Amino acid sequence: MTKPDNGSYKNQIHVVMSLFTLLFLVMMGYFAYYVQFSSIDDINNTYNPRQETLAQKVVRGKIISADGQTLAYTQEGNGTEERIYPYGSIFAHVVGYTGKGKSGIEQIANISLLTSNASLNEKLSSEMAEKKNIGDNIITTLDTDVQKTAYDALGLYKGAVVAMDPDTGRIIAMASNPGFDPNTIAKDWDELNTMTATSPLLNRATQGLYPPGSTFKIVTLLEYLRENADCEDYAFNCKGSFTYDGVTIRCYHGSVHGQIDLKTSFAKSCNSSFANIGSSLNNTSFRKTAGDLLFNEELPIKLNYRQSVFELTGKSDTEEKLHTAIGQGKTVISPLHMAMITAAIADGGMSKKPYVIDRIENYTGETVKKYEPSNYKRLMSDKEANFIDGYMKEVVQSGTGTKLLNQPYEAAGKTGSAEFGSTKGESHAWFTGYAAQNDRRLVVTVIIEGAGSGSDYAVPAAKRVFDTYFGKYGT
Repeated sequence: MTKPDNGSYKNQIHVVMSLFTLLFLVMMGYFAYYVQFSSIDDINNTYNPRQETLAQKVVRGKIISADGQTLAYTQEGNGTEERIYPYGSIFAHVVGYTGKGKSGIEQIANISLLTSNASLNEKLSSEMAEKKNIGDNIITTLDTDVQKTAYDALGLYKGAVVAMDPDTGRIIAMASNPGFDPNTIAKDWDELNTMTATSPLLNRATQGLYPPGSTFKIVTLLEYLRENADCEDYAFNCKGSFTYDGVTIRCYHGSVHGQIDLKTSFAKSCNSSFANIGSSLNNTSFRKTAGDLLFNEELPIKLNYRQSVFELTGKSDTEEKLHTAIGQGKTVISPLHMAMITAAIADGGMSKKPYVIDRIENYTGETVKKYEPSNYKRLMSDKEANFIDGYMKEVVQSGTGTKLLNQPYEAAGKTGSAEFGSTKGESHAWFTGYAAQNDRRLVVTVIIEGAGSGSDYAVPAAKRVFDTYFGKYGT
C-alpha cells in the first residue's frame, strides 16, 4: 500500500484555503462597492418596498436652494402629511414631485430625504413616543433668483434654460416651460398626461432633443481645426447659397456675407461657408469628434435625460453631410448636453460632472455629506478650447451675439436658428455661451421653441440670466 505524500496533501489544503480566502475577499470587495455605489440606487428604486417602511418612520426632509430658500417641505396636520412646493411651477422639473411616482431631485435624493441623521437619543425618544423622526435636508446648487429669471425669460414659449458654473459643474438654474404645479400633481395627473402637444411633464432641459442649428458649428469648427492645421487661412465668398454635388444650402433668411474668413464665417453664422467646410470633412473623423463631445454617449448626471444623437457615418450621402455640418438633418441634442460642451470650452477642454445637490444636512443644519466638483472627461485639448473660445468671443464682438456687448461682464457664445418640422422658415432659437466678471463665470444655454432667430430671442433671454447672476455675485 502506497504511503500518502504529506507534502502534496498540505499543498492541496493550502490551495483550497487560498481559493476560499480569495472568494471571501472578492465578496467583501463587492459588498463594499455595493454599499458605496449601488445600494442607494437600489433603495431609490420605485419598486423597493423599503421606501414605504422609511416613510412610515420619517418625515420627509426639505429641499433647499443654495441661497437658503425652501423649495419643498412636508406639512403635517390632523394625522396627514402634504408635500408643499412654495415656488410652484418655477422649479417643478428640476426639484420634481412626489405622489404620482417621483421625479427630479425628489427622485434622486429620495432615500436621503427619508433618512434621519438626528442624534441617537432624539431618534430613540421619538420611536418610544411613537413619533416620526425628521428626515435630512437636501441643499441644492440652485439659486432662486437666477432660476426665476430663467423661467420668466422663456415667457409664453416652450423651451428650456440651463445655467451652470463651468469651474465646478454646479447647476445654478434649470428651467423648463411649459411647467406644472407640483402641489396639485395628483389631482392634475390624468390631464397632464393627455397634453401631448405641450408635454408639460417633460423636462426639456435634459429630456428635450432638438436640432442644434448653428450652435453645432462649434463641433464642425473643431473637426475642421483637427483636419486642417492651416485652417485660419480659409477664405470663402458667400453669395447667399452653396451648391455641392447637387445639394444646395442657403444662408438664414438669404443673407449674403460676401468675402469672409473662417472666424467671420463663424461669427456671422454663415451656412454657405460651413456647408462648404462640411463638404471637405472626413465623415468617419467627424463622427469620432462628435463622440469625443459625448454624442451617442451617456451623460454623467442622475437626473432623467435623453441621449443626444449624431447619425453621420462614412456611408452618409452628400445631403446628410452638408446638413449635419450646419446643425440640421438628423443631429439632435439636449440643452444640458449643449451646456456641458460649452462649459468644457470655457474650462480649457475639460468637462466637469454637472450636479444639483451641494450637500445633505440633518434638520439641525449639521452636514451629513458634501458633494465636491469632479472632472468627467476631456472633450478637447486646451489648445482647441482656446481656439474656439476666441471664435465665440468674436460672435459677441462682431457677429450674431452683439446684444451681449458693453456689459459689466465679458461674454462669448454661439447663436443658432434650427429649422424644424415641415413648414419652411419655422425655427427654434438657440444660444449657448459663457460670461465672466471678476472671479465668477457662468455658462448659459437657451432653447426657445419656434421663436425664430437665436440672436433676436435666445440671446436676450441669456442676457437676462447673466444680468441676474452677475448682479448678485459678480461685484
